[in-house]
Amino acid sequence: MAGRWFEDFQIGDVIETEGATLTDSMIMDFAQRFDPQPFHIDVVAAAAGPFQGLIASGFHTLSLTFRLLRDTGIITGTGLGGSGMDELRWLMPVRPGDTIRVRVEVVETKASRRGDRGTVRLAYATLNQRGETVMTCVMSHIVATRAISV
Repeated sequence: MAGRWFEDFQIGDVIETEGATLTDSMIMDFAQRFDPQPFHIDVVAAAAGPFQGLIASGFHTLSLTFRLLRDTGIITGTGLGGSGMDELRWLMPVRPGDTIRVRVEVVETKASRRGDRGTVRLAYATLNQRGETVMTCVMSHIVATRAISV
């Protein structure tokens, strides 16, 4: 499936992803490599820590959030990278057994002077299985225009 071209994104469009369930081992494996804090990698230490149990790294939540969007196919073959992220907020811990999904809204589109691409700003809300928002951010995606395929 080909992704959307820049011209196909309209302000107010909403994209919803499938869900992904995190396990203890997924949380600990990610954190061991990228964020080895006790409340991410050690069940015993986490139980006595500030979150009273193991939680996913915020960076894990962020990475999985983007992966879930990518898996929708919305930017397959048309995504040319990103130019930044704003307003990242981790609002609630993500725990083993939580299933997260993502709701993304197009908040801005800006054509490039080059004519072959544009920037699409997407407001991400990552939700757990109870519908609680666990993370938000706004990412700027560079997306090809139809002119690039000519």
